[in-house]
Amino acid sequence: MSRFVRASKYRHVFGQSGKKEYIVENVKVTNNAWDTNIIAASGKYVSINWNASGGGAFAILPLPSPFHTITGFPHKLPDTLPLARSHTASVLDTDWSPHDDSLVASGGDDGKVMIWKVDDNAFEGWGADHWVPKDFDPVWRVDASSRKVGQVLFHPTASNVVASATGDFTVKLWDLARTEDPRNVLSGHNDAIQSLAFNSTGTLLVTTCRDRKLRLFDPRSGSDAVRVTDGHGGIKGARVVWMGDHDRIATTGFSKMSDRQVAIWETGSLGNLKTTTIDTSSGVMMPFWSENNILFLAGKGDGNIRYYEYENDNLFALDEFKSVDPQRGMCFLPRRALNVSDCEIARAYKIAGSSIEPIAFIVPRRADGFQSDIFPPAPSSEPSMSANEFFSGKNAPRKIVDLASGASFVSSAPMSAAPVPLSASMPSPAPLTPSYSAPAPTLTTPSAPAISKLYLIPTPTSTTTAEPPAPAPAPAVQKYGSGDDGETATLRQENVQLKKDLRDAREAIRNLELQVEAQRANARKAAQALLDAA
Repeated sequence: MSRFVRASKYRHVFGQSGKKEYIVENVKVTNNAWDTNIIAASGKYVSINWNASGGGAFAILPLPSPFHTITGFPHKLPDTLPLARSHTASVLDTDWSPHDDSLVASGGDDGKVMIWKVDDNAFEGWGADHWVPKDFDPVWRVDASSRKVGQVLFHPTASNVVASATGDFTVKLWDLARTEDPRNVLSGHNDAIQSLAFNSTGTLLVTTCRDRKLRLFDPRSGSDAVRVTDGHGGIKGARVVWMGDHDRIATTGFSKMSDRQVAIWETGSLGNLKTTTIDTSSGVMMPFWSENNILFLAGKGDGNIRYYEYENDNLFALDEFKSVDPQRGMCFLPRRALNVSDCEIARAYKIAGSSIEPIAFIVPRRADGFQSDIFPPAPSSEPSMSANEFFSGKNAPRKIVDLASGASFVSSAPMSAAPVPLSASMPSPAPLTPSYSAPAPTLTTPSAPAISKLYLIPTPTSTTTAEPPAPAPAPAVQKYGSGDDGETATLRQENVQLKKDLRDAREAIRNLELQVEAQRANARKAAQALLDAA
């Protein structure tokens, strides 16, 4: 055995569970067997898939802390409490917006995606005399599929962009300002989608599937995967997580012999870099990534949470949080909401039985000041771009926040480009700049759609950087086939203006719909208040 120990500032990280009075009890967790994390957290609230009769529901609760109780909130939940109940079948998954701690998406067995906004005063008076619970109302309803919606996931850098994995084996991307149709549909899966994850800037999306394939997509370009490879050999649940700004993916799954495995993949060709066997337990392992280069693995039905440090395409075991209470589901808190004064580098929320248990992962330090070496910048709550900019092709680095000062700034991490498809059946897109080796185009006037395609798509290289070798080059507009500069410019300008007017009109219509939805919700609450008063 080597006498040397690998140097790591996280070598002594330990998990600390909250005291009994910090744990939220009397939680009625769903009995649905669909494999998701069951619980999700923002910087202010948690959502839990609830066991409700007469349709589907999930609960929204204030964020528990492993260091203190929730001020003004009962430690044991009442038997009747406000729920988000508008789904007509079981809620299968929820996800909180990374840009708004009060905005949560839900997907259900009824094929709907719903978006909910939580008011700050929603939890006033809980448990007081004559308190009457008032259910939450959605602000958006999206008919995502005729079958179930198994997973929902917010985009990490673009505001109001949601991905949904549906029972028809597709992933649909939605712009919440225009929910009539999905902005893109990612297909090619041959069985149920088990998990999905964006990279840190949202330019790539990866999925695991029951057909034992790992697929990499460009979420804005076409519907087919740009990379497909064989994943874990076992058919049982496989999960995937993107490893922060690294061009690496971590997956958990099962071998053909039902051994639990964790694997690391590089994204260029989806090649497997390393596969490690964990144990022979039967519970699905849920992977969670921290920007500290730590990968947490929590198995369903286990009481333990393993954590590993990533370095040079290897996972080095740090330690293990052990508990006698098995977990049904788990999530992690966004790092910008951690308690840095107690050297808390990560926080898990564990569903065990009928309780929510907060678990702090702490680096033991004696110094009282901010420990900058163990707190790299965290993803900020500020979006980098709008939904329209994202679907128009804009790429933007994510914004990050300094945990010492709270100042936000743009990340300097390199952007991940979409890989070129390897399959010959998926040719690369044609170059956007014209080729001067081809015969000169005829000088016929193009139709309006051709003008739109030619002049509205941004090109990565300006046409002024590559001049044709002709001795007397014609004006740029004539080179592209237009015989009338004025007419072409007018059509192009009208096309741009019409698109802008249509976009503004759709956004205005959506805002009016939201106002009507809010008025209806207020009317229902007022009517209920009058009935209660009577």
